[in-house]
Amino acid sequence: MMELDHVLGASQQPASPLRAAFLRWQCRVRQLAMRDNNGRPDDSIMPTLSLPGETTPMGQIITVLNKSPLYSKTPELKHLVMRTNDPAQRRDKALQMMSETYYQKWNEFSDLLTATFPPRSRGASTIIEAGGCTLTFEAYNQRFDLNCRVRQLGQGEPLREATWWHNVLFNPNLTPDVVVLCFAPDWATSSADPQPAGS
Repeated sequence: MMELDHVLGASQQPASPLRAAFLRWQCRVRQLAMRDNNGRPDDSIMPTLSLPGETTPMGQIITVLNKSPLYSKTPELKHLVMRTNDPAQRRDKALQMMSETYYQKWNEFSDLLTATFPPRSRGASTIIEAGGCTLTFEAYNQRFDLNCRVRQLGQGEPLREATWWHNVLFNPNLTPDVVVLCFAPDWATSSADPQPAGS
């Protein structure tokens, strides 16, 4: 099922008020980060990751919110990277695009979150072996606890490509052999505080 989920860029679950609320919130906080914080991630973008059965979180990860395939901006992100070797110019152009229109329409985004880890990362291996985790986003008086399935994305997969080109705009030292994990929320068992209307 995860293969189909990945191809379609969504978790293929019934419409969920929680899913819609999360994507709306993520678009809003990410646009704020681009406009007011020079793209630097904060707790709204860096959830705490906890493994099943563990009481102590592993730590925080930096997540990427990706466009659904129909609205993919991967070619544009790649173009921004390829047009100059100057990391500062890349970052400036990325901030300009992402602070203006990129995050304006929440329904253009997939609910499959991604994150990069160093090559041969023991932490990534532990998460993959667990097969699932809880991502806790808490910022701006809002909390989301997302119970997720996890899998590693292979070379050439669209979400991996989108994540790579997005992240290299902000981190010129990113190497091609990074590990990219995909987190698929189970909206039926996830929660929010406060709860969105209609939940």
